[in-house]
Amino acid sequence: MADNSVLTSTTGRTSLADSSIFDSKVTEISKENVVIRSASYVEEEMPQIETRLILVQEAGKQEELIKALKEIKVPFVKMESPEEFESLDSPEFENVFIVMDFQDSVFNELHKTDYRIIGPPVILNCAQKGEPLPFSCRPLYCTSMMNLVLCFTGFRKKEELVRLVTLVHHMGGVIRKDFNSKVTHLVANCTQGEKFRIAVSLGTPIMKSEWIYKAWERRNEQDFCASVDDFRNEFKVPPFQDCILSFLGFSDEEKTNMEEMTKMQGGNYLPIGDERCTHLVVEENVVKELPFEPSKKLYVVKQEWFWGSIQMDARAGETMYLYEKANTPELKKSVSLLSLNTPNSNRKRRRLKETLAQLSRETDMSPFPPQTPKSCTKSSKNSTPVPLKQSARWQVAKELYQTESNYVNILATIIQLFQVPLEEEGQRGGPILAPEEIKTIFGSIPDIFDVHTKIKDDLEDLIVNWDESKSIGDIFLKYSKDLVKTYPPFVNFFEMSKETIIKCEKQKPRFHAFLKINQAKPECGRQSLVELLIRPVQRLPSVALLLNDLKKHTAEENPDKSTLEKAIGSLKEVMTHINEDKRKTEAQKQIFDVVYEVDGCPANLLSSHRSLVQRVETVSLGEHPCDRGEQVTLFLFNDCLEIARKRHKVIGTFRSPPGHTRPPASLKHIHLMPLSQIKKVLDIRETEDCHNAFALLVRPPTERANVLLSFQMTSEELPKENWLKMLCRHVANTICKADAENLIYSADPESFEVNTKDMDSTLSRASRAIKKTSKKVTRAFSFSKTPKRALRRALMTSQSSVEGRSPSSNDKHVMSRLSSTSSLAGIPSPSLVSLPSFFERRSHTLSRSTTHLI
Repeated sequence: MADNSVLTSTTGRTSLADSSIFDSKVTEISKENVVIRSASYVEEEMPQIETRLILVQEAGKQEELIKALKEIKVPFVKMESPEEFESLDSPEFENVFIVMDFQDSVFNELHKTDYRIIGPPVILNCAQKGEPLPFSCRPLYCTSMMNLVLCFTGFRKKEELVRLVTLVHHMGGVIRKDFNSKVTHLVANCTQGEKFRIAVSLGTPIMKSEWIYKAWERRNEQDFCASVDDFRNEFKVPPFQDCILSFLGFSDEEKTNMEEMTKMQGGNYLPIGDERCTHLVVEENVVKELPFEPSKKLYVVKQEWFWGSIQMDARAGETMYLYEKANTPELKKSVSLLSLNTPNSNRKRRRLKETLAQLSRETDMSPFPPQTPKSCTKSSKNSTPVPLKQSARWQVAKELYQTESNYVNILATIIQLFQVPLEEEGQRGGPILAPEEIKTIFGSIPDIFDVHTKIKDDLEDLIVNWDESKSIGDIFLKYSKDLVKTYPPFVNFFEMSKETIIKCEKQKPRFHAFLKINQAKPECGRQSLVELLIRPVQRLPSVALLLNDLKKHTAEENPDKSTLEKAIGSLKEVMTHINEDKRKTEAQKQIFDVVYEVDGCPANLLSSHRSLVQRVETVSLGEHPCDRGEQVTLFLFNDCLEIARKRHKVIGTFRSPPGHTRPPASLKHIHLMPLSQIKKVLDIRETEDCHNAFALLVRPPTERANVLLSFQMTSEELPKENWLKMLCRHVANTICKADAENLIYSADPESFEVNTKDMDSTLSRASRAIKKTSKKVTRAFSFSKTPKRALRRALMTSQSSVEGRSPSSNDKHVMSRLSSTSSLAGIPSPSLVSLPSFFERRSHTLSRSTTHLI
């Protein structure tokens, strides 16, 4: 097989010539041949020439290759040396040579004679895809660069360029000498020149020469394609290659961030004033004058050039971003001389004062029509004079319109400045964000914008044609249903939107640069995207306050008084609906968190009507639901109780979707219990030996007797009394009972043999550890692996037989077999159907204690 050494062209024909010229000549010749052949077919039919493949030396020993040739049904022969070709040559065949190594002497001899040569990957690829052999007038080893058109720039050494061109041809690529729109990739050795600038403007990927070399190393891989994004992105020319930057006018934190970004994007940085710097990046809003006279070779650019280069994933042209001082020394001098020699400075100051006053008046009115409504400007029949002073109601209505207009402008800024550029196709350097990330960030912003644009237009029409009897409340009642549809999806997922922005800004430098560029624009008012996106969350409460203020200044006899009350009520309903949806969304998120945290959690826990009520940390005091002393977490839902224990050892990791990481599950599922199975809640009285304990009397559907589950609360945050009342209330709701208090029963710990003494002692912990180890050893050496179902049936049979008669010899044999399977009995059953052994020992005590409970 061929190694990874660099190839050189051995033919007299140069590989530097534009291969498109040669391809066009071949096309023209082929077209002429078609015309000649079609004319000759009239007289006689030309004999057809069949393609035959010749396996040269090592190629003839490849079984996989021979099998592929048989699949594509092409005749082939084997050849050990070039001398054998004379005996194989025949005018009936067009011979195509298959060569394993494109640099040995056999390849060079065949290439000199202009024979068609292909590599084994071409055959294997055609057999895999069921395609015919591709025609190539040049040696073709593989097709990893098929349909790619490359152009080169910045290469000074001819030998290196010849090697690269040869490799591209061997992989099926095409070379263009001049850059045009058909070029798919530019291979650059520098970041300057006309070709580089055109490639940047067209968004053509700009690659390093290593891309070609690494693609050639993978030439024998069947499904490899050099233009795949994951492979290609490793070898793209970074934006700041060959650039040495320095920064002026930035804070220490911002400067550190920009220096790190420079390193990530292939550049370097030095202190200000170093002669080796190629670019000086200036914060134009801070720096008014440079501290030194820059050299002609130094580019002094605005920060937008820096962030724009990262966003485009290519070095942007400096001429568009050159820093220019706002006030040159000559201008400053002329202004100072003018101010000194101009007479009547008092008159100038007075005129300036009048101008500022005029601007302030315009600001107060903008963006409104004149304060005097149109209806009053027209001469009425009675020629009533227009009052100059408007009512307080009109002033509030004007403020409502002004805030609505400003809000619509903010929404338009979000859409036009951020959402639309991120969604548009054909972005330079590829998409900045994935479609699902864009959807998560912006959500229903376009729908909210459409609704409020209509509200703003209606308010504008009302203000322009003002009359005290005009109804403002009708406008908001008209669009109340649209507000209900558009706001909840955005407000409920605003935190997720915020988290997505923060995450993408950290993980994706191009998105960070995109935000830096757009957030610095005047339209944003120096606000971040997160700060702009919070406005919809704040808008409806603000509108409700303004409508309340408007109602206060509306006369009782005005019909709009009652309409405003309805409008305020409708807005409150919208906000209530939002809060309710938000609460449900957060509840669903809490359930997902439980599913992720509990290993083996049943899938049916996820339900639209279910919500998490409370989480309680406890310790098991009995043998069930798990061993005494084990840490147990109880998740109370509105209709069920999830019981989980702490995992003894976390094995493996939780597999998350790309871009998301979650910690491994820390709990192990034991049982998901419907609240209807809880018959009584026992509040164990406080004693010296029993503290903060409670128990649940449970009747599983498959059991004939009650099961007692006892716990000790370990958290002091939630009082036991509050927890038990909460639990009983939801149990009562589930079984449709109004008297939740009757479910709680106070009991002495001695009656149920419950105690918390020595739970945290060293001896107790050692005892639990020995018990666990014993179970593991028993499980490891158990030769009779009784299935769970068989064990359950055996238990039920043994229980019924014990109740009806004395155990026989067969029963004893069964019980002995069951005792040998202690490994299975030691595993908590997910359905809690097995009766605890200690219940059998003290069944009389429990029956006496629970007789009056049921």
